[in-house]
Amino acid sequence: MIQTTKVAHRTVKVGDLDIFYREAGPQDAPAVLLLHGFPTSSQMFRNLLPALADRYRVVAPDYPGFGHSSMPLHDKFSYTFDNLAKVIDEFTEQLGLTKHALYVQDYGAPVGYRLAVRHPERITAIVVQNGNAYDEGLDNDFWQPLKAYWAEPTNLEKRNALRAFLNVDATRWQYTHGVPRPELVSPDGWTTDQYLLDRKGNDEIQLDLFLSYGSNPPRYPEWQEYFRKRQPPTLIVWGKNDQIFPAAGAEPYKRDLKTLEFHLLDAGHFALESDGDQIARLMRDFLGRHVAATT
Repeated sequence: MIQTTKVAHRTVKVGDLDIFYREAGPQDAPAVLLLHGFPTSSQMFRNLLPALADRYRVVAPDYPGFGHSSMPLHDKFSYTFDNLAKVIDEFTEQLGLTKHALYVQDYGAPVGYRLAVRHPERITAIVVQNGNAYDEGLDNDFWQPLKAYWAEPTNLEKRNALRAFLNVDATRWQYTHGVPRPELVSPDGWTTDQYLLDRKGNDEIQLDLFLSYGSNPPRYPEWQEYFRKRQPPTLIVWGKNDQIFPAAGAEPYKRDLKTLEFHLLDAGHFALESDGDQIARLMRDFLGRHVAATT
């Protein structure tokens, strides 16, 4: 008989918000918190959850405004990275995740690193997939219109220029650019993301978060100090062909982390889509040596 892993799809109340999450694995197993990027949701982990669930309690929430979580309009909820981290912090407490590893990608990095600085005793290890904590890698052409908006946050022309990042061509590009064999990338991912991006009012939410992303680089020294002081075991699994977070952003982690495993994959921004099997194998080996033994 073929053994299959069941992934549960649940919702928990965090304040007035319904926070949707996917969960798999035994409740008493070492926990892994999976934090998604833009413009996706916990659906990016749909294949990784069952790949880890025989050994770990794997939990993947959707942030407010993403996936199947509540989406209050931007004049009703302040969409900042501080607030996203606050919600996910309360979410982890609701689920009793007092110790857990982190998987961070894209937006997941500034959310997850805020949690790590706030609760360093809770973090058993970190897996980084195309998520920055250093200025390196944020100096390419992709970031120029974002930085122009950060410099003039009341300039509607600069805000509206970023709407080009929200259309289906941009979403598809994030999934397929830099992938040697794009035919291996399921169109279901970007189709699902675009459907949710196209909800009325979601564009303003995403534009607010584009602005709030400018709050992250000033926090980098704080996060780097956390790395140096706490030395969390860290696995880098980075799509080296990503033009948003290129490999230049992966290299500086080597400066501050002593227990570091470093892998540049021939993949793009959403490396799980094309190289998920390899990432799962690397994680199982890494977590097996660093998390299961310390939890």
